[in-house]
Parts: sequence; C-alpha cells; structure tokens
Amino acid sequence: MPRHFLTLNDLSRSELLALIEDARALKTDPARVASDLRGPDLRGPDLQGPNLQGKVLAMIFEKSSTRTRVSFETAMAHLGGHAIFLSAADSQLGRGEPPEDTARVLAKMVDAVMIRAFSHKTLETYAAYSTAPVINGLSDRCHPCQLLADIQTYAEHRGPLQGKKVAWFGDGNNMCHSWIHAAALLDFELVAACPPPHRPDPAVVAAAGDHARLVEDPKTAARDAHLLVTDVWTSMGQEREAAARREVFAPFQVNAELLRLAAADAVFMHCLPAHRGEEVTAEVLEGPQSLVWDEAGNRLHAATALLRFLLKET
Repeated sequence: MPRHFLTLNDLSRSELLALIEDARALKTDPARVASDLRGPDLRGPDLQGPNLQGKVLAMIFEKSSTRTRVSFETAMAHLGGHAIFLSAADSQLGRGEPPEDTARVLAKMVDAVMIRAFSHKTLETYAAYSTAPVINGLSDRCHPCQLLADIQTYAEHRGPLQGKKVAWFGDGNNMCHSWIHAAALLDFELVAACPPPHRPDPAVVAAAGDHARLVEDPKTAARDAHLLVTDVWTSMGQEREAAARREVFAPFQVNAELLRLAAADAVFMHCLPAHRGEEVTAEVLEGPQSLVWDEAGNRLHAATALLRFLLKET
C-alpha cells in the first residue's frame, strides 16, 4: 500500500522529526539529494545521482498557488524527477471526470500525486483509489505541507517545539487544524484565539487532548507565547464574505501590542499571502521577530524531504 500524506497524523512522531531533520540537512547540504534515506542517521550509501531520477509527480490544482506549486516543482527538479501541472481548465477534471477515475488512471502513469483541493473529501477519494502516494497540497481541512516548513523554521531559529506555547489568532481553519495536529504529535501547547462562529472543528480539538485549547481573548493566547501564528481572514472561495469577516476578526489582528505580551524570544509566522493591516500589521510582518520569509523558503526543503520519504521505496 502507498504512503499517503493527507494530514500530519499520517506520520508518527519519529517520522515527522526525521523528515524535519532531513529538510534542514537538505537546506545546508544540497548534495544530500544524492543520498538515500535508509540508515539510522538518514544518510545511507551515496547514489550516482539524484535519488528520484526518472520519477514523475502529477500536481492537480483546483485552487491557485504560488508556494505550493513552485516548491514541489523545484523539489522534483532538484531530485532528478519531473512534475506535471494539471488544472481543471486543461484536463478532464474540468469536464466532470470522477476523482476515483482520475486517481486510478494517474497511478498507472506517475509515481505520486499532489493535490490542492477545495474539499478534503476529494483528497480522501483520490487516496482510496490511488496506488501511488497522494499528497495534500492544501484542502479545506488541513495544510500539512505548510506545517512541515513551519516546524522546520522554528527548529532552525529556536529549537524544538516540545514544551512551548504556540498561539493561533483568527479563523479556526485548515492551518489551525494542522497546528493542532502538530501540537499533539510534538508535545506542545496550542492556544487558539478565535471568534465563536469560526472556531476549529471540535473533533480536531478534542483529539489533541491537553495539547490544544480555545480562548476568545487574543491577549490570553498571546501571553507568554513562544510563537504567534495567523492566516488570512478570507480564504479562496470566501471572497463574498470578506467585509463581514474583516469586522468579526478585527479584534484578532496580530500587532505590536500582542507581540509585547508574548515571551521575550517570541517569533511570528504566517503561511502567506498576507494582508498587511488586516490579520497582521506591517510592523509585525516586517519586524525583527518575523520568520515569514525563511518560513516561505523552507517550503522547498520540506517538500523535497517529503518526496524523498514517500518515494524512497517505490
């Protein structure tokens, strides 16, 4: 059976930590792409060339993308493989072909499929019918590839997340869900400050146990936090709600006042694109405690490590 990556929970704690270490090593030592992942230190014997030579990744995009598309396409190029871009506009997907049919066909032709979908159920259907690994490039439920880069970024600047307090502000959306998954896997506390109508899925929160809790006061979440995280207030497909959302989420803006309540060495992250003056002020986004640009760049290294992990035995 193929290894799919639909949520962070598809990895064990040890697998997640090993994957992050590989991503960090790939960043500092690009020649590592010519090494196998086998062996206790993840390095194994050197190969003659990039370790995904001849492999092909199909990339299906129902939503537009910058970081997800470029990171996976570049990762495959660095690894010696190829990536194929597919959208509804230029494939049978736009003519109503069922995802289970597309999944079975693509698995006959490519080695893995990365999907950026509106509905998480679409990803689950692909995975159920695909004999090739399926990767969640973003869904309405989770954004696990972004979390790989975020965990890597924090580790590079501040060390392990274990025992830390992470504060989430705004919409209890796909990013919030993935942060809650990460909290349970890596043993840190996730405190989410969300307006009541926009809280994360109660089942996701409950599954995390003591690692996640919800508050209504942003200051409570920010106090003594080691990492402050937010996302846009209006995601793709919600544009008609933009004005109403700005009003509801205005008290949850990440600004200098909130940052002052956090731990002295606190840092800020945002998956981008960011709307300065809405979910975060320009002062925080561009300030010395912001890691957003390293975070964005690490999408490449996280994608490279993930592809190596999923395809190492195919």
